[in-house]
Amino acid sequence: MRADALRNRERLIEAAREVFREQGYDASLDEVAKRAGVGAGTLYRHFPSRDVLMDAIMQSWVDRVNDAVDKVLVHEGSPRDLLLSWFDTYVGLISMHKGGPAKITSAMGDESSPIVTKCQVLKAATQRVVDRLDEQHALREHIEAVQMCRLVGGVAAVADNGGLDQAAVHPLLEVIADGMLA
Repeated sequence: MRADALRNRERLIEAAREVFREQGYDASLDEVAKRAGVGAGTLYRHFPSRDVLMDAIMQSWVDRVNDAVDKVLVHEGSPRDLLLSWFDTYVGLISMHKGGPAKITSAMGDESSPIVTKCQVLKAATQRVVDRLDEQHALREHIEAVQMCRLVGGVAAVADNGGLDQAAVHPLLEVIADGMLA
C-alpha cells in the first residue's frame, strides 16, 4: 500500500473510533470520512462496508482486551479482588463507545451477530478469569464466562444509558461478584 493510502486508512480508523465513541456504532460513515479529511469514496475503497471498518477498529481493541486480562491475572489478592478487578476492566472495555454495552451484551452468545468476534474475544478473556478462579475453587458451581459477560454487561448498559460513573457502578459489580463466589 502506498504511504498516502496507508495514512488515509489509519486516519479513517482513528476517525471512526472517535465518531463511534461519541455517537455510537450506527453513526454516519460520511461523518467518519469528513472527520478523517477524506472523501466518502476513499472510505469505501479502504472499507467497503461498515463491518470491514469495524473489523479494522477491532484488531487494536482485541489487543487491548488481551493486555487488560493479562494485567488482571497477575493481580495478587483475594479471589474477590481479582473478580472485581476484571469486572471494572470489562465495563471499561465495553463502554468505550456510547451504546456499546447494550449492543455487545445483547449479542453475547449469538453466533449470527455481526459483532460475534468481539463477543468471542470478551468471552475468551472472561473464561481466563473463570479458569483462574476455578483453579482456586473460588467460584460457585456452574458459573460460566458468558453468564459473567451478560451480567456485568447489563450493569454497564444501565450505566451507559443512565450516565452513571464508576463510583455508582462498582457497588453493583460487588453484588454480582459476591453472588458468584463460593
